[in-house]
Amino acid sequence: MVFVGGVTRLTESGLSITEWKPVSGILPPLSEEKWQESFAKYQQIPEYKQINRGMSLADYKAIYWWEFFHRLLGRITGFVLLLPWIYFAAKGYTNRNLNLRLFGIFCLGGLQGVIGWYMVKSGLSIRTDVSQYRLAIHLTLAFLLFAMVYWQALTLYYRHPGKGRDPSSLALPAVDPGLRRDGMFGWIVIAAIFLQVFMGALVAGLDAGLTYNTFPLMDGHLIPSGLFHLSPWYLNFFENVTMVQFQHRWMAKLVAVLVIIFWYRTRQQNPKAANLMLAALALQIILGISALIFVVPIPLASAHQMGALLLLLCSLRALFPRIL
Repeated sequence: MVFVGGVTRLTESGLSITEWKPVSGILPPLSEEKWQESFAKYQQIPEYKQINRGMSLADYKAIYWWEFFHRLLGRITGFVLLLPWIYFAAKGYTNRNLNLRLFGIFCLGGLQGVIGWYMVKSGLSIRTDVSQYRLAIHLTLAFLLFAMVYWQALTLYYRHPGKGRDPSSLALPAVDPGLRRDGMFGWIVIAAIFLQVFMGALVAGLDAGLTYNTFPLMDGHLIPSGLFHLSPWYLNFFENVTMVQFQHRWMAKLVAVLVIIFWYRTRQQNPKAANLMLAALALQIILGISALIFVVPIPLASAHQMGALLLLLCSLRALFPRIL
């Protein structure tokens, strides 16, 4: 879901469907007449009038399918959670606490759909693209959903080994006060990753990655000019292309330092998870720099987004035994 959403954004396909129909929208246009009707609605929005004027129906279909598949996959994801949950609850395999957690995840998934449409709406009347604020919220919430699902899976796997499995085979290192202190530091790492994801979405929403395509300097400077040219000053952190890319670069350095420290503190008690986290960090750094210097080609940009998800996964896994 995150991958398809990223490609939808990178191919500028997200505004191709100008209506939100949670039920009837599950089907694409099934006739030439319906395709022309959908295309005509797209031709009324600023993106078509100012950027894609003259686009053929075949070109429109190419962007339509990315957005359609993204929405369809969202619906399927909801059913993937809902239907097995109903079955397990009916069989008595779940308890009240688990049902509440799964209900929370399900509701958050529904909210994600609403925010997705709220994001699309921002690009249908005045703008030629979606609001970077709404894009950042949409992406960050997707990462939060992923983290909640993965954390719940770890909890079920290690705390409830299930029938036919030896609980001792799933034993985690003993938790002592030192591990718990490391756990607090681990949450700081997770928070930093989420903040970096939010900043990365601002970069994507403003197309800030298409500028200053050198590393490590920006326009030949460690600290470029023009960081605070907008007024009031706080808008620079969200709407100034130079500042948005600058803060994303430096937040990446901070995340790297925090992850390395966390790796150092966890490498003995949980070496496999710690080493995987460090490897994910190295991969993400390579992908981020490559995406920048090659001016954000779609494959590298998409891989960079998925690399952030992998780093989050590995960091959660390294953190998990420290909070039991």
